Amino acid sequence: MTADLKTRRGVIIFVVVIWILFCAFWIIANWEGPLDFVLFATIFLIVVCSQVFWIGRVGALGKKFVARRSWRRVFGVAGVLAYIFLLGFSVFGDADRGSGLTLRAALLEVPFSIWFVGSVLGFVLVLVFWTFGVLAKASISAVKRITANTQPVLPSPGRRRFLQQSAMALSAAPFVAGTYGFFYGRLNLETTYQRIRLRRLPKAFDGFRIVQLSDLHISPFMPAEEIRKYVAIANQLRGDIAVLTGDFLLYDRAAQPAVVQALAALKAPFGVFGCMGNHEYMTKTEESITRLFASQHIRILRQERIPIKSNGEALNLIGVDYEQGRYSKDHDGHLVDRYMQSCEKLVLPDTTNILLNHNPNAFDRAADLDIDLMLTGHTHGGQLSLEFAYRGLCLSRLATPYVSGWYEKGLSQAYVNRGIGTVGLPIRVGARPEITVFELTHA
Repeated sequence: MTADLKTRRGVIIFVVVIWILFCAFWIIANWEGPLDFVLFATIFLIVVCSQVFWIGRVGALGKKFVARRSWRRVFGVAGVLAYIFLLGFSVFGDADRGSGLTLRAALLEVPFSIWFVGSVLGFVLVLVFWTFGVLAKASISAVKRITANTQPVLPSPGRRRFLQQSAMALSAAPFVAGTYGFFYGRLNLETTYQRIRLRRLPKAFDGFRIVQLSDLHISPFMPAEEIRKYVAIANQLRGDIAVLTGDFLLYDRAAQPAVVQALAALKAPFGVFGCMGNHEYMTKTEESITRLFASQHIRILRQERIPIKSNGEALNLIGVDYEQGRYSKDHDGHLVDRYMQSCEKLVLPDTTNILLNHNPNAFDRAADLDIDLMLTGHTHGGQLSLEFAYRGLCLSRLATPYVSGWYEKGLSQAYVNRGIGTVGLPIRVGARPEITVFELTHA
């Protein structure tokens, strides 16, 4: 065994051990049952194998361009140390990283985010190509046996090399997609217009407009200055009311004043209203940020209702906190056996009831309560989604059937806003940030 091969294997083993230890801690902390264990173990197995695969490819590429073995070792050790540092910073770094873009965030978080997205998705493509190759080879062998072909035609070495190189080039495409998702995809705002027909809508509200913003997640990659731009866009849409469906923060409690001040410029003739998200629960800021919003005349509804009146008629607007279903895949929130289990009294009969609820999984319960329209968010549309190619190709579907867009159940409707900010990785692919404008009409 050559020294280069020993070094490469040592590096790969070291990286694998690091990932296995991290995965073990993560799975133990989040394991709620056998299915959870299988799911987490499968995902992390793919992650570990992807890192091993691409580190091996980088090593092979380095061998082509760096002739001296000693220099290859130096670059290899430096690369592994940089990798471990970026991994540690991204996973175990402090959560309170502020709300402004810093040099640290730009130099440390961005490269690792692009690498992570590209390496994992690229490895999945490699697996797909490998599977098709195995199946194709098995099919050809079976046909030859059936037809008793004793003169097998060997594939051309040139063709085989071309197919291998093409597969490798396609598997590297996610690295390009990750770069696109950071520099453009996460900022490529879409204004979505929805006409909602409601059977009980009062005549005074025919043509009434609601502007929805969700999941702002103030952070180094969504600073207050950027949020003010979205607020200005929302104001230009001339909604009769504006609604905010939770997740104003990422993890930094100290960012509360900044995000509230950025949203304070949001205006609408009938008022600005909102509800809490899971990140307000996680950061224990539900009470404090509600008070800050109130000081800026923004009403956060927490298990409350308020009438929206026009010409002697009214809509019933309801807002609730983020709830975590006891047997669901929701994020941490107020633990309940049944969503909105004490909110029956908030729903008014023979009235148009509009619900602000950050958790889309509550839609089934909202339909049971005869809610006419539920406005929600939370999913970011998957954030990394291939639903533009085929509906269902999105990891968020493991947690909810309501990922993005319009849904209907019985006489109730829901709209899942893709939000504006990001969580985890500051990258969006196939799930553009969104501001939604609803025009209410009588069914």
